[in-house]
Amino acid sequence: MKSMRMAMAGMLVALTAVGAAIKVPAIIGTVALDAFPALLAAVLLGGSGGAIVASIGHLISAMIGGMPLGPLHFLIAGEMALLAFVFGFLFRRGKRWQAGMLFVLGNAFAAPLPFIFLMGKAFYLAIVPSLFIGSVLNTAIAYIAIPRLARFVEPYFSKTGEGQ
Repeated sequence: MKSMRMAMAGMLVALTAVGAAIKVPAIIGTVALDAFPALLAAVLLGGSGGAIVASIGHLISAMIGGMPLGPLHFLIAGEMALLAFVFGFLFRRGKRWQAGMLFVLGNAFAAPLPFIFLMGKAFYLAIVPSLFIGSVLNTAIAYIAIPRLARFVEPYFSKTGEGQ
């Protein structure tokens, strides 16, 4: 089962690279569709799997985009990991609406808060609308894909209770 979970995580990390290449224009830089594979991982593999996919996915997206915020991308990767973990925790406990709302609001409004102190209020106000749109798109794609993928993945993980 561990090899199956690792293979699934690897495929979802690869999907983040594809999503990272799909950029949504933003006021400052771009927002990518790299978060939805992490949300899929958080539900299908658990919060830890989602956190790993989220952090690696963000770093891949940042590299594709030229690392415009430099080492601050490691902070963002940590924030993404936390958001994916909490999303998976809530979603798997039947709080699906709350999971989605928390991810969107957390990614769009809470995650960029440290940048008010690091880069100023103008940066925060400029990035929030793009992050909100990107968060909604990533969450919507995840909500469309999760039930479809769960049907195929669940039988493999439910044999030992790992996917529950």
